[in-house]
Amino acid sequence: MRLSIAVIVTALLAGCTSTDTPSGDQRAGLRTVVLPDLSRLEESVQLQLRERYESLTKKQQNPQTPAGDLATQFGEMGKLLMAAEFREPAEAALLNAEALDARDMRWPYYLGHLHRSTGDIPKAMAAFDRALRLAPGDVPTMIWLGEAALDQGRPDTAETLFTKAVSLQPGSAAAHYGLGRTALAQKNYVRAAQSLQQAMALDNKASVIHYSLAMAYRGLGDDRQAEEHLRQRGTLQIQADPLRKELDELLHSALTYERNADLAGNRGEWAVAAEHLRRAISLAPTRAAPHHKLGTAMFYMGNRRGAIEQFQEAVRLSPGFAQSHYALGVIYAEDGEHQQAIESFSAALKLDPAYAEARAGLENTLRRSGRAGGTP
Repeated sequence: MRLSIAVIVTALLAGCTSTDTPSGDQRAGLRTVVLPDLSRLEESVQLQLRERYESLTKKQQNPQTPAGDLATQFGEMGKLLMAAEFREPAEAALLNAEALDARDMRWPYYLGHLHRSTGDIPKAMAAFDRALRLAPGDVPTMIWLGEAALDQGRPDTAETLFTKAVSLQPGSAAAHYGLGRTALAQKNYVRAAQSLQQAMALDNKASVIHYSLAMAYRGLGDDRQAEEHLRQRGTLQIQADPLRKELDELLHSALTYERNADLAGNRGEWAVAAEHLRRAISLAPTRAAPHHKLGTAMFYMGNRRGAIEQFQEAVRLSPGFAQSHYALGVIYAEDGEHQQAIESFSAALKLDPAYAEARAGLENTLRRSGRAGGTP
């Protein structure tokens, strides 16, 4: 008898399973998702969106499509629209996904980010809260809900969330950072400094932490430490969680790959940066900047020949690219190829007479080649 009751309760809680087809009422209640004007986007992104929309349309037109499959189609469409910054159709698609499969935390999670990007913090909090109810132990969602609570001026709520996140995942720099910022909002400068220092120890590349640390030390009256951290402040964020990272890397776009390469390079992850840049070049082979950046990545990876080839290609595509002339000069100078170094540094200076590093490189190479004070 106990087993029978358990089976009945489980069936009632399950509701519409992923293999059930949506009811007529469910389909009637879905929001219309229309593909927006894509003309401002790269061709590769236009193709990506059209293919995804065509797949969604086919699934939607088939009355036998299971609810879970249709939810996934709407959800993936919503993510793509969101990544391309078409927020209204993205919201409609994600709401449809959530309506069709109310047990998948991904859809309210992404809705939370969508609302946060538009500055609608109450809606963001509600969406992240729904996601957390579906995945109570998901630390990244807990952290984003805490961030939204901070944005709404609710440090007590944020503190509860960040404290739990730290207890579940002590190695989360984002959780310690959130706890530190919460303590800062509460003017508890001792605890703020401790939590922020812990966040910095866990992710010392995240330069965004320095500003909050500076404010904590200023609150403690330690002006020397405050100034030190202010000098190091930057915009590099703590590494994104998997679902957020998936969204950031979603668009098949040269600019997206280049942006992600910049983030990887700022963290010293040169192999990752190089992979992103190769993808960018495959989509936009005539742009000089990705070649220059790939050359930089290869240089730091120890592939000097590959670096030279990429810098040379950047110069071929854009003869006025002073940074690539300078980079070639640095490599040639280190390899003792003084004449080539002098020519490259001189080219960079001709393009940008105020290029201090190129001037210093030229003067140093002239001195090493015994031509100090002479003409290039």
